[in-house]
Amino acid sequence: MASMKTDYFKLIDCIYLRPSGAIYPHFDTMVAGKKTKKSQDNINSRLALVMKSGKYTLGYKTTLKTLRSGKGKLVVIANNCPAIRKSEIEYYAMLSKTGVHHYHGNNVDLGTACGKLHRVGVLTVTDPGDSDIIKTTSE
Repeated sequence: MASMKTDYFKLIDCIYLRPSGAIYPHFDTMVAGKKTKKSQDNINSRLALVMKSGKYTLGYKTTLKTLRSGKGKLVVIANNCPAIRKSEIEYYAMLSKTGVHHYHGNNVDLGTACGKLHRVGVLTVTDPGDSDIIKTTSE
């Protein structure tokens, strides 16, 4: 009887109820974490391809210049970019009808993804080259 009770608690521990009332195994929440990791690798590989075959600008000032001239196709913003700067870039991007992608890593991670040894807070893609980064980030 005691082993049956512990088996019941093990069963309760590995399932959970959703608000809809359906019962799902606990492992599907772990898959979501892997998916964000995979999408992060996906954007990193596309950024590396843009660095190799496309045209881009790094930095806040050059991003604003590119957006004002209307040449930008996609803006990538690090997650630790200051809020006022982020909102200004988003506003300029909205006016120039340019896509914005919020990078999940900080400016050090974005710089590393670009293959640079310094921090990159904002990146603008003007020509994607062989990469399909614009199509995949707009979805």
